[in-house]
Amino acid sequence: MERDEKWAVIAGQRRQLADLLDGLDEAQCNQPSLCTEWRVRDVAAHIALTPQSPGLLRILGMALRARGDFDVVNRDLAVGHADRPSAELVSELRRLAGSRRKPAITTLDNLLFDTLVHVQDVAVPLDRTVAMPLDAAREGADRVWRMGWPFWARRRLRGLRLSATDVEWAAGDGVEVRGPVQALLLLLTGRTRTALPQLTGPGVQWLAEEGARSSR
Repeated sequence: MERDEKWAVIAGQRRQLADLLDGLDEAQCNQPSLCTEWRVRDVAAHIALTPQSPGLLRILGMALRARGDFDVVNRDLAVGHADRPSAELVSELRRLAGSRRKPAITTLDNLLFDTLVHVQDVAVPLDRTVAMPLDAAREGADRVWRMGWPFWARRRLRGLRLSATDVEWAAGDGVEVRGPVQALLLLLTGRTRTALPQLTGPGVQWLAEEGARSSR
């Protein structure tokens, strides 16, 4: 995908997230998302905060206080930003949907898969359907497979051959697991229990056992 195409997908996903949240009551916004220890509103706040992320010095200061745990840094930023009426988050998501600003410590490719996956973190527990554009989901799967921290997908899924059924994409060696690339991206990012019903193949039994130990 070209750079402009990636930004267009991110903008579209932000708008769809705003549409998901629009009209929810506060109890719905406070229910758990697929992202461990994050509420629906926290995930929305994380996405809304991305184009207006604090500067590098503040992030590094927070990382020092969190002893280098950037998961804690991300959560603290999101929870702090989520402390506002949900209507404000909806308005913010729509206003900033087309922004191309990003945090100093991330890349466009990381931002693409992060946005795709976090929208699912909200949509799934709300029992809503938001489709990932296939090319973008494939780009995301490629990126997560290549990277190490924080998902360690190649190590965690060692011995499996992942094959998309709706686009040309495959990775790994071993027992096959087949499914839509959207489900494979969720699997790669640790949402095993959510992805599992959409997957087939002889490797699914192993995934089911792994998913039983997973909270997502």
